[in-house]
Amino acid sequence: MSKKIGVVLSGSGVYDGSELHEAVCALLSLAREGLKAICIAPDVDQMHVVDHINGETTEERRNVLRESARIARGEIKAIEDINPTNLDALFFPGGFGAAKNLCNFAVKGSECDVNPEVESLVNAMLDSGKPIAAVCIAPALIARIAGKRGIRTEVTIGNDPDAADAIEKMGARHINCAINEIAVDSKNRIITGPAYMMTSSITEVAANIEQVVVRLKEML
Repeated sequence: MSKKIGVVLSGSGVYDGSELHEAVCALLSLAREGLKAICIAPDVDQMHVVDHINGETTEERRNVLRESARIARGEIKAIEDINPTNLDALFFPGGFGAAKNLCNFAVKGSECDVNPEVESLVNAMLDSGKPIAAVCIAPALIARIAGKRGIRTEVTIGNDPDAADAIEKMGARHINCAINEIAVDSKNRIITGPAYMMTSSITEVAANIEQVVVRLKEML
């Protein structure tokens, strides 16, 4: 039976939700490695909605779960309906939604709050020693959750100095990585990659995410 990987989505669109290329590359890589993706998201409103043509916020309101369902082709569950014991690992794509909807790192930096359901799910995986993978900016929320537990995990968001400093302040150790590198915390079973934090090339992002997924599979 295929191992089940919870793919935690944060909406649909790089500026206010999940980065679509990263999410799709993750789903494709998981499938290629024989792993079953279970798409999940919190059933909450987005922090805001951004017009992806001009980058401006709008007065529109959207729901994270419903927007994430666009990526999942409707096959998605609310985090509140997920039993962590039925998952073998987690994968967090990036996109500003990870820092706006799954937590508020985009606003509060190292003092950010994590969505309670997301935090509970990650804590359940940490408690059970199940692997967690995250790419792009998503490692920031893993650093926050782990830091609150006194776990000094090692993660990467590439080499952005401000984000790296915030990650260090949250109690994690930031590892500078190029686009062809990943950070692996074998002790705490956390794998992270920079993805679009380090490149604008979808082919390089896909290869980086594949590295993360292969390492994740090795930890199962």
